[in-house]
Amino acid sequence: MRLGALYTYWVPLGFVLAVTIIREAVEEIRCYMRDKEVNSQIYSKLTARGTVKVKSCNIQVGDLIIVEKNQRVPADMIFLRTSEKNGSCFLRTDQLDGETDWKLRLPVSCTQRLPTASDLLQIRSYVYAEEPNIDIHNFVGTFTRQPHEPPAPKGPALATKVRKTLSSRVHEAVKAIALCHNVTPVYESNGVTDQAEAEKHYEDSCRVYQAASPDEVALVQWTESVGLTLVGRDQSSVQLRTPGGHILNYTILQIFPFTYESKRMGIIVRDESTGEITFYMKGADVVMAGIVQYNDWLEEECGNMAREGLRVLVVAKKSLTEEQYQDFEARYVQAKLSVHDRSLKVATVIESLEMEMELLCLTGVEDQLQTDVRPTLETLRNAGIKVWMLTGDKLETATCTAKNAHLVTRTQDIHIFRLVTNRGEAHLELNAFRRKHDCALVISGDSLEVCLKYYEYEFMELACQCPAVVCCRCAPTQKAQIVRLLQERTGKLTCAVGDGGNDVSMIQEADCGVGVEGKEGKQASLAADFSITQFKHLGRLLMVHGRNSYKRSAALSQFVIHRSLCISTMQAVFSSVFYFASVPLYQGFLIIGYSTIYTMFPVFSLVLDKDVKSEVAMLYPELYKDLLKGRPLSYKTFLIWVLISIYQGSIIMYGALLLFESEFVHIVAISFTSLILTELLMVALTIQTWHWLMIVAELLSLSCYIASLVFLHEFIDVYFIATLSFLWKVTVITLVSCLPLYVLKYLRRRFSPPSYSKLTS
Repeated sequence: MRLGALYTYWVPLGFVLAVTIIREAVEEIRCYMRDKEVNSQIYSKLTARGTVKVKSCNIQVGDLIIVEKNQRVPADMIFLRTSEKNGSCFLRTDQLDGETDWKLRLPVSCTQRLPTASDLLQIRSYVYAEEPNIDIHNFVGTFTRQPHEPPAPKGPALATKVRKTLSSRVHEAVKAIALCHNVTPVYESNGVTDQAEAEKHYEDSCRVYQAASPDEVALVQWTESVGLTLVGRDQSSVQLRTPGGHILNYTILQIFPFTYESKRMGIIVRDESTGEITFYMKGADVVMAGIVQYNDWLEEECGNMAREGLRVLVVAKKSLTEEQYQDFEARYVQAKLSVHDRSLKVATVIESLEMEMELLCLTGVEDQLQTDVRPTLETLRNAGIKVWMLTGDKLETATCTAKNAHLVTRTQDIHIFRLVTNRGEAHLELNAFRRKHDCALVISGDSLEVCLKYYEYEFMELACQCPAVVCCRCAPTQKAQIVRLLQERTGKLTCAVGDGGNDVSMIQEADCGVGVEGKEGKQASLAADFSITQFKHLGRLLMVHGRNSYKRSAALSQFVIHRSLCISTMQAVFSSVFYFASVPLYQGFLIIGYSTIYTMFPVFSLVLDKDVKSEVAMLYPELYKDLLKGRPLSYKTFLIWVLISIYQGSIIMYGALLLFESEFVHIVAISFTSLILTELLMVALTIQTWHWLMIVAELLSLSCYIASLVFLHEFIDVYFIATLSFLWKVTVITLVSCLPLYVLKYLRRRFSPPSYSKLTS
């Protein structure tokens, strides 16, 4: 049964929808402008007529794109050629795995030997690439060119440079050479000294432990930056200068960063004066311990560094004859050309060198956390929020970072979930983990995958009981999977925080996504619900803004229910008195005005309300813990507001029926005015801390109602509302509907005050 005209229903609904559409449109326009900015990046495209400019959104499969220095790679691309003679190029993969260090990549050898970039258009070649998969660390593909020897190189290389100076890994290896010869290398490139570049890779706090001989251990504290000299455009030569001015020349023969459940890197160099070939290698201590000789002191010194929270790397070397190097190079090239089991074959070849190596030194570098990361995590812990750390770092690095950030306290036990590959191993390790109590969990992505495959419920049950969980070597899809499992298994709300492109899937999967805008790019912040510039701002975002938003949303939603239910109760009482006749109590504009003009501003002013100051909310994160119980918005609070609505609606309607004199229009005037005043007073009753806009909203709404009475003579007797009889009747009804609630609120605050009131008194 419909009461009243149809427009009294769709006008308020249309108003709400219009506001929602406008808000969403503004957000969509902002997203569109950001996407347009990214899609409008200009790149150089190689064509038969030369290079032409093309927008990133117009790049198609098969295009030959020249990526210049410090440009983002716009799509999945095959690396064909660089301006460097040996083809070396250093890329940053922060948008894939969150790592900001520079990684060496080499192009296809047959295309690198072409004289100019335009010769790429003259060859016939075929590309095979495997189908896309979730593993970003492995890829199998081949580039096949029709048999034809390229002409001899002529002229200078392509002017467009797609390179970066030698990465920190190469710097560290060359530094090991300097240590061996007791010299201080100096950084130069094409005759121009670049001390800033050296300082970028080596900070003054870097500590190096050098083994001068098997029986001697020396501690060297670096007090100045270390660099090297690069000779030639191809940057394949290293020049070390002794304090006496003598120059030692080296040629870099092979550089291969290598990943195989830990990272390590090798470099092969040749001494130009003696012809001696040396293989230098650096890696984590757990990897290098079984490779190097004379490692009896290694474990002790690594332990000393680890206790200081330093990230430890070991550097070793091995001398090769010309025949040994040629044999290695042939096997290495053959392994890289393999389509099947390429990674395993390359690993096997490299491991043939990693035997009986001479220990040179080990380095300990402190990972600098952002400001106030530790107190922020402490705040979250005190607020009752459990923190899981999902990272692509290796296990040792992730554990160290968790300790440095105080995600895991120093007195807290840590259970490192060993690597499992099948159901039986997972079962045994879960049983071992079950016997631990109140300890943090550290698990790798591979082990996590096995556990979730066979024992998803058991693992999640145990993990959720831990005070902290660290998942290392996680792929982006694994991060999103963990967030989804937490939502399903616990029924709790999740908040994902990330700063790189590899965190986007996790951020979008969570109930609330927070992107940290930093040197890893803006992908995370653009995909998130909220964007912050530093991790420390997460504390204020949750403790202050999040807490206020939750309490305000709870009050607003319940008050909107009260506002609608109160007038519905009045209509029900009115209809029951008049034998359930389908006669609306209020006609036309009165219904629309009640829903949109007369009560809208005060109700929405509740979004400005706060119970405590921001400083207090940050100082006492335990206040946030109260929200985890769901008390501000629960079945209990909903029932209370329903009872209040029924009580007030009944009092107003029955009061108007008892006190009206002779005309029906007087019932409308008395009840509607009492209803408006009751709603305004209830807003005032709900507010904890007054804001000047709240006062303006109250006065504005009351003024709008009084001013509109001039135009409502069709529904309300204007002469009657100017009488004393009208005023005292409205006053009595309003007091009876509101005063008992004020009394109950006072008594509750007096004898059972909320926790926050104790801090503000």
